[in-house]
Amino acid sequence: MTSEPASAPPLRQVAILATDGVIASNLMQFKDFFHMASLRDGRRRGQGLTPGFRTALVAPDNLPVTSFSQDRIATDATLSAVRPQLIILPAFWGDFDQLIERYPGVVPWLKAEHSRGTLISAAASGVFWMAEAGLLDGREATTYWRFFDEFSQRFPAVNLNRDKHITDADNLYCAAGVTSACDLAIHLIDRLCGSQVAQAVARDTLYEIQRSYTPGIIGFGGQKLHQDVAILQIQQWLEAHFADKFRFEDVASQHGMSIRNFMRRFHAATGDKPLHYLQRLRIETAKGLLSTTRRSIKTISYDVGYDDASFFARLFRQHTGLSPNQYRRQFQQTLN
Repeated sequence: MTSEPASAPPLRQVAILATDGVIASNLMQFKDFFHMASLRDGRRRGQGLTPGFRTALVAPDNLPVTSFSQDRIATDATLSAVRPQLIILPAFWGDFDQLIERYPGVVPWLKAEHSRGTLISAAASGVFWMAEAGLLDGREATTYWRFFDEFSQRFPAVNLNRDKHITDADNLYCAAGVTSACDLAIHLIDRLCGSQVAQAVARDTLYEIQRSYTPGIIGFGGQKLHQDVAILQIQQWLEAHFADKFRFEDVASQHGMSIRNFMRRFHAATGDKPLHYLQRLRIETAKGLLSTTRRSIKTISYDVGYDDASFFARLFRQHTGLSPNQYRRQFQQTLN
């Protein structure tokens, strides 16, 4: 069983913002990933080599832009001419205030697109655009480590997470750097095109990437949009300690709650029971390790908190419909 976006309409357009000072490699990395996805998506829909959707480089004035490395990059459309389901804000180099002055239409465009439900993602300094539009106020975000202090000073209302490489909240996705941007792209392709297309692109692009981190857990951001501060603190603790041995009774006690009160409040805030939430954290991490490392199933089981590999395998199948080996093989096979 694979996850396909059955309830969502077919993906029509992805818009990648192009501005002066853009990091060309990051911009074209996103374009290449989504063009690969469009070809796979078109083939899956029986369209042969016709792309399933369009990936456009957009700029406020539809003029070529000059990248950080002084390359001239042609753009495809103006901001007002596109109606994308996904907007990507690649990294840039330079004075952000000058960019805002140079491109005053970007911030209102992002606000309008977010209000109509468009997914918006950004990498490294590109996250500044989302924050400037006020979209990240009160929400979790991340950016490249060199920008932490500047970002915090400029956007104090944003919950900057300096430990995460990827964050998601309310259809807003942030990646801290180049490698995490690759992982984020695959997640977004999975969400918009289905797991078969995403896994094919991952096989074509990510096999040799050596990460200095465990691929981030994506998909839990929406469960943090609540007002229970104690439960949010526990969610953050679980993300850092999901592989540890602990009792929920002790976690509840450490946060001044009885186990019954904790169970009730956690479910009310997140929509999940604590054990199911923990299992999802572990399984999502295991999926990343299965697809990006050669570790044995037993080792991965232990890495995510399960001493019994057989129990882990049964739980993995319950959550994904596949055994760990079947899931891994999807990344080793090629689509003909």
